Amino acid sequence: MTAPRLADVVRTLERRYPPSTAESWDAVGLVAGDPEQEVRRVLLAVDPVADVVEEAVAWGADLVVTHHPLLLRPVHSIAATTFKGALLHRLVRSGVALYTAHTNADAAVGGVADALADALGLVDRTPLQAAASEALDKVVAMVPVRDAEALVDALAAAGAGAIGRYARCAWTTTGEGTFTPLDGASPAIGTVGEVERVVEARVEMVAPRRLRSAVVAALRAAHPYEEPAFDVLELASWPGATGIGRVGWLERPTTLAAFAADVAAAVPATSQGVRYAGDADGRVARVAVVGGSGDSLFDAVRAAGVDAYVTADLRHHPASELRERAEFEARDGHAPPYLVDLAHFASEWPWLARAARDLETDLAAAGTTVETRVSTLSTDPWTGRVAAPAPLPPEGHP
Repeated sequence: MTAPRLADVVRTLERRYPPSTAESWDAVGLVAGDPEQEVRRVLLAVDPVADVVEEAVAWGADLVVTHHPLLLRPVHSIAATTFKGALLHRLVRSGVALYTAHTNADAAVGGVADALADALGLVDRTPLQAAASEALDKVVAMVPVRDAEALVDALAAAGAGAIGRYARCAWTTTGEGTFTPLDGASPAIGTVGEVERVVEARVEMVAPRRLRSAVVAALRAAHPYEEPAFDVLELASWPGATGIGRVGWLERPTTLAAFAADVAAAVPATSQGVRYAGDADGRVARVAVVGGSGDSLFDAVRAAGVDAYVTADLRHHPASELRERAEFEARDGHAPPYLVDLAHFASEWPWLARAARDLETDLAAAGTTVETRVSTLSTDPWTGRVAAPAPLPPEGHP
């Protein structure tokens, strides 16, 4: 097999993690690199920091794929006198490209949330906050039976009829169409001034709404009639398979303390470790996970009816209020949702191995090959932790 071009690798990544699914504030995609350069080695890491770049250069990587963006906020200079500019200069001089998949990787099937759920053994999963499925039209056209197959082919070529892993999906039935050509018409069938009846096929196909103009143009071009009869119906939307976070079930219920220990064993060790909030003996069976900072999703977590929520960067006030409310509304001594708080880096690192495998598989299917490596450098910014020497003094004492 041959090495792919960087442009081919980018297209492959973006089929898995479409940039259109990234949050509006995000900055994803190719940051540095020549689309025509060959890619033989790909290093994957959570953060685009100097140590990761040096690891890539030392290994001979052609591309670094990171989860977090280097240039999330606008900059006015990439001079090597700034730390980000120096990093970009090091990449460019070394011929190493940089690509970012951030919130688009969070939401994707097989992305950050699914990888964390896999690491924790969650089954029967659904998105915590599902993204709407792509807006669809249904195109309905009446065409002489002999021309129906050609019309289906033309609509399919324009992007209609794609459903999951199936293409050229269409439904047809037959009936009688009638019309009278008027003066000035140039009918493909029939005579001006005379009533015409034709056995026609009714063809129905779905199409992404964003392709409406192209699909209608293809319909008009392929249809034999001067004035084809067709409808374009906007279909209702529904929650899709992608979205932020995942909700699933443990194969066997456990206690909060035991579950937190399992979480700690499933992710990289960090100075923070794993914290939990709630009754150590509380029952945990249904779990929500979000990689990265997740306390903005507490309403969705409560609505999901989970026993525990695993995420990162939990702040004091939101966590305290959620637990206070849970205790106030507790029934039978059970006060979910309990909280399990990880280091940000640790919650997202499990995705890297899955992303590496998927990239190798997808490129192999296209007849090319790359070697991948997951960086094991800890890019968690916290480097130490000091435990409190003693508990707080009793109430009323200094």
